[in-house]
Amino acid sequence: MDFALTEEQTAIFDMAYAFAQEQIAPFARQWEAEGTIPKDLWPKVGELGFGGLYVSEESGGSGLTRLDATLVFEALSMACPSVAAFLSIHNMCAKMLDSFASDELKSRIMPDVLSLNTVLSYCLTEPGSGSDAAALKTRAERTNDGYTLNGTKAFISGGGYSDAYVCMVRTGADGPKGISTVYVEDGTPGLSFGALEQKMGWKSQPTAQVQFDDCKIPAENLVGTEGDGFKYAMMGLDGGRLNIASCSLGAAQAGLDMTLRYMSERKAFGQTIDQFQALQFRLADMEIELQAARTFLRQAAWKLDQGAPDATKFCAMAKKFVTETGSKVVDQCLQLHGGYGYLADYGIEKLVRDLRVHQILEGTNEIMRVIVARQLLAHR
Repeated sequence: MDFALTEEQTAIFDMAYAFAQEQIAPFARQWEAEGTIPKDLWPKVGELGFGGLYVSEESGGSGLTRLDATLVFEALSMACPSVAAFLSIHNMCAKMLDSFASDELKSRIMPDVLSLNTVLSYCLTEPGSGSDAAALKTRAERTNDGYTLNGTKAFISGGGYSDAYVCMVRTGADGPKGISTVYVEDGTPGLSFGALEQKMGWKSQPTAQVQFDDCKIPAENLVGTEGDGFKYAMMGLDGGRLNIASCSLGAAQAGLDMTLRYMSERKAFGQTIDQFQALQFRLADMEIELQAARTFLRQAAWKLDQGAPDATKFCAMAKKFVTETGSKVVDQCLQLHGGYGYLADYGIEKLVRDLRVHQILEGTNEIMRVIVARQLLAHR
């Protein structure tokens, strides 16, 4: 087995890392304090081809593999996992549109989506349906002109900020087969937003409820076929889980790098604290865990790219393992910084807060265990 990255993959990582260190890292704390990401960042990201990472080249995207994409998100999250994760959401939406939208809809919207002049949000979760996503209640009634939407989406990254929303809505009976996907543009009459949520982490991402009150959209804004929306939503989740795991990995690596620098400078009892064997062992444990997480993540991404029959199981396992490892590592980094780790100036406490939600979204880690257990039992 070859575990080395290709020259092209190394170049992809290096390009993303250099951009993030220049354009994101110096401003991450400022954007967190302001509670928003400047809109003028996104076209710069789009110029790198990151607005459609795995959108086909025929459609104007970058046509990268899922493994390639994990490298982008790992590199970007070393500057700010909140910004990197927001880009992951946009890319999940972009891939859904490229795969399932009509040619007419794609010709109208995809150029701006790929350039990131149009930023997308993903609307599945509702106040009463999280892990049980198929129980969603937001309804889209067919009319002569299109659809009328009524309902509420919750915990939406980019709610009130994004330019368009890829929404899962109910067009039929209860259950997953009654769900369709629609595209709702900002400014559509009947579309409104709740107050900004006050969150533990991911503070630079504006998060709010997305509300539909007799919100009317044209028929051509249906994505794909009526009744297939839940299938579309679930198809994007394997890759999304890899991306969010990559964000945990990159941020934890950045935390470890910061900790190594701090420990080489901080002195106690006449020597720098990186000379104490007990603390060296803790550094070694973090390095081992991060390298194991990186290998596991890339194996899962490779399986998804290859269409392996157990790819979904591996994506679930990697998401659970890598996000929990990332949180464990940054918590240890904070501890090794002592009291300084608790101060915002050192950047570690932000990583602890930002990474905690990765164990909840893109399917909770409890649901990851359910996926793994079901596949184990199905093949016993």
